[in-house]
Parts: sequence; C-alpha cells; structure tokens
Amino acid sequence: MNHRPTLFLKIAIFLIGTPVLALCLYGLVWFAQNPFNSDYAYTMYPILVGIYGSAIPFYIALYKAFELLSYIDQNKAFSQIFVTALQHIKYCAIIIGGLYTIVLPFVYLVARKDDAPGFVMIMGMTPIFASTVIAVFANVLQRLLQDAIDIKSENDLVV
Repeated sequence: MNHRPTLFLKIAIFLIGTPVLALCLYGLVWFAQNPFNSDYAYTMYPILVGIYGSAIPFYIALYKAFELLSYIDQNKAFSQIFVTALQHIKYCAIIIGGLYTIVLPFVYLVARKDDAPGFVMIMGMTPIFASTVIAVFANVLQRLLQDAIDIKSENDLVV
C-alpha cells in the first residue's frame, strides 16, 4: 500500500501541533507577564487558563488523529479501535468548545473595554464553531464506520 498520503497527513499533524506548542510555551507566557493594558489584566487570566486548558484536549485529538493514520497504514480502518479513536476526537472537540464557551464572557469584557467587537468573533466564536464542526464530523464518521463494521460482521457470519 502507498503510504504517501498518510505520511503527508502525519507531517501536517506535526506542523499543526508545533506552532500551538510554541504559542503555549512562549507567546502566552509573555502575554500574561506583559498585558497590553493593565485595566483589564484581571480578565485576561481566565482567558489564558481557558486557552491552556484547551491545549490538553487539542493534543489528545492530534495524537488520536495520528493513531487513525497509523490504523489506515495497517489496514485497520474498519475496526472498533478506529471508531473508538474517532469517539475520543469527538469528545476532545466537545471539551474544547465547552472551554471556549466558558471563556467567552471574559473575551466579551476585554472586547468591550478595548472597543474591539471583532475580538469576540475571532477569539470566541471561531474556536467554538470549529470545534462544533469537528465534533459533528467525527460523530458522523463514527456512526458510518460503526454501521460498516456491523454490516461487515453480518456478512462474515453469513459466509
């Protein structure tokens, strides 16, 4: 089997995770120590906690996506472990969306004090929308694969 497409996707997963790790290690730490405006510095800490908290399920989902690609390389795409990995990705996306929903009022306070309504859309609504789309897509794939596995097991019993 040709492993080029999965190798490309594995490299893409690595390239997606690297800047987020750099942001968590350097960018957000610097931002917490040097807020742009000290008037709303206290509202930035819950936002930073939410961003750091969402990094954990983000990396779990990336790891599970890497596992999915490994299962495809091993011809285990139609197996229960594949469905379980999709379920984990779905749960991680729901957790990320929930964390950003909790942080959204603090984002609104910062945007209101800074008079930047686009900040609410970029920092609040975009991650919530993206994680919802990923959760729904993973759920649809999970159900389709589960149905395919059930049909395959029925056919194996018939023959």
